[in-house]
Amino acid sequence: MSQSEIKKVKLSVDKNIGNRVKIRANRGRHKIDISEGVIRETYPSIFLVEIDNEVDDTTQKISFSYTDVLTKDVQMQLI
Repeated sequence: MSQSEIKKVKLSVDKNIGNRVKIRANRGRHKIDISEGVIRETYPSIFLVEIDNEVDDTTQKISFSYTDVLTKDVQMQLI
């Protein structure tokens, strides 16, 4: 995993700020979270996705690293 690969992922996420994404996150031990949200902010090592909780009408911000995307622990799909 090189810095250029991480930079490519960051640029791709930067281009999609404000877009809705479907996220499939592998949390280990056969636990997989699937949720939908909006990419809100990017930082040098992480990016934030705002998830809408439909049950009680609240929002939650979750951070993911670009290396999670490269190692496929986090998979994103534009909606």
